[in-house]
Amino acid sequence: MLIDGFDRRVDYLRVSVTERCNFRCQYCMPDKPFEWVPKENLLSFEQLFSFVKIAMDEGVTKVRITGGEPLLRHDLDKFIQMIHDHNPRVDLALTSNGYLLAPVARKLKEAGLKRINLSLDTLDSATAQKIVQKDVLAHVLEGIDAALEAGMEIKINMVPMKGINDHEILEILQYCKAKEIVVRFIEYMENSFANAAITGLSSDEILKVIGTEYDYEDIGLQKASPSHYYRLGDGYKFGIIEPHKDDFCSSCNRIRLTAEGYLIPCLYFDEAKSIKDAIQAGDFDRARTILKEVVRDKPEKNRWSDPENDEISSRAFYETGG
Repeated sequence: MLIDGFDRRVDYLRVSVTERCNFRCQYCMPDKPFEWVPKENLLSFEQLFSFVKIAMDEGVTKVRITGGEPLLRHDLDKFIQMIHDHNPRVDLALTSNGYLLAPVARKLKEAGLKRINLSLDTLDSATAQKIVQKDVLAHVLEGIDAALEAGMEIKINMVPMKGINDHEILEILQYCKAKEIVVRFIEYMENSFANAAITGLSSDEILKVIGTEYDYEDIGLQKASPSHYYRLGDGYKFGIIEPHKDDFCSSCNRIRLTAEGYLIPCLYFDEAKSIKDAIQAGDFDRARTILKEVVRDKPEKNRWSDPENDEISSRAFYETGG
């Protein structure tokens, strides 16, 4: 069992398989050139799996595959199959922008993928192009439908931004409600790679918009989920992810591994330790030691929740999957 210095059980590993992404979202990396890390710098699926096995043996029960955009990495289903075959009980999930999902959704499900989180910031093609800098909406909606048809559990993530898509909060909620999909609205996380002109909405502002159309009740945090949940009168649940509040961190059970082998204890912080040399050398005891050191050094909370901190995080979300 992995326990950090604040007595939190760490049982959730997010694995980024690539930092490449086919979107250039305003809140992530709108100005980054389309380039990629040389293949030889990345851990192979077999090497990533070697570390995932160590983590599962130490108590990790949930693995989420992220990017960048993970579906850009060829044969992702084979990596999913490796994890599933080793431990069919592991909660195996994926985060994606959905653009490449439709043709592979069923293959991913058959490989052992149980759940998928998809980004959907707008239902308007022109707004999508403004946010992403690419005509993407039709492919994303096809991906959502394909995942539903394959029988996967889906959650939708939306980042409301003032003057861009904040007028669509109710529309996104109603779209997800009609499809019986949970939607989570995410407070914008300030970072140095994003468009500096972006202003996000707070949870109170999001709830005020929803309250113009619906009555809702607060049902709180659920287990170690980062999302604060609410229930409409008809039973439909939606969530809000609030990185600017202390309770976002109080039950944090996550660590993150990048495609280049850096193990990161907190989304906000740049501090990391590499397991690459140990894994490539087959020194699994050393990799296990590094895992325990990173968990031990996990900070109590991120700095988004500190109102006196005016430092902007330089964490590259495209390396860690958010």
